[in-house]
Amino acid sequence: MSGPLVLCGDIGGTKTLLAIGALDGDRLNVIFERRYADRDFAEFTDLVSAFRDEARTRIDGACLGVAGPVEGRRVAVTNFPWRIDADALEAILGAPVALANDFVAAAHGIDLLRPGDVVTLQAGEPKPRAPQVVIGAGTGLGVAYRVWQGDRYAVIGGEGGHAGFAPADERQVGLWRALHAELGRVGVEQIVSGPGLARIHDFLREGRGAALAPEEIASSADPVARAALDLFLECFGAEAGDHALAVLARGGVFLAGGIAPKILPQLRTGRFLAAFGAKGTHARVMARFPVRVVVNERLGLLGAAKLAAGL
Repeated sequence: MSGPLVLCGDIGGTKTLLAIGALDGDRLNVIFERRYADRDFAEFTDLVSAFRDEARTRIDGACLGVAGPVEGRRVAVTNFPWRIDADALEAILGAPVALANDFVAAAHGIDLLRPGDVVTLQAGEPKPRAPQVVIGAGTGLGVAYRVWQGDRYAVIGGEGGHAGFAPADERQVGLWRALHAELGRVGVEQIVSGPGLARIHDFLREGRGAALAPEEIASSADPVARAALDLFLECFGAEAGDHALAVLARGGVFLAGGIAPKILPQLRTGRFLAAFGAKGTHARVMARFPVRVVVNERLGLLGAAKLAAGL
């Protein structure tokens, strides 16, 4: 095994994935890995201490991709009440620790993907060194850009998932109104996410039938659940298309996150791509953007390992 031994992490609002391994070229050789439910730990330091005690191995450095905006050496998880401090983690692990936004880490992981890790929805007309978009729905909605600088892609992170939701038709206007009455400002993440799918289903069922969890909606044959997933796909496609158009992503749009691989058959039906490309006079431009689904759930770990190896 070559390269430093690093701890890499993917910390979301529902689950945490931690692994120890070494990068060998574009492959992460993992020697120890654990998945945890966030709700089982009052503090993130408790989770890391438990992982350290289980792993019982040295590390040379660590990078954690966290679902939230990083400010200096600290980050607050957006959809879970954890505050993560890199200095406190260094005291536990005895090695340098860096923090990154989870989609910054995911965007760094794109370079380490293999052909079998992606599924093409739209071949487009790829252009070398052109901008790329990495976007994905899970507990929240993450977005990052990849822009060519010098001899490699640089990653630009942010909180694009919290941009305002722009309804595209009367039904979406109705959804916006319902959520605005409940929540005030309606961000895209409140619709294009797991909890967002549940909100769409609640809106469409109008008090009839039972409320369903996102996983149940995605797999149900019930007409209301199927309509909810269709509306979710339209909103997701429109949002991905907006980000692609913003940077002219001829380098590709990568759909990451926990939801996309689970609804791959529905993504292939064309509803997502129809909304992605519905940009009026720019529809022809949208057809040139490659669109791919990342089916490797370790994307965030790959990117975090790459960042950790550079410490």
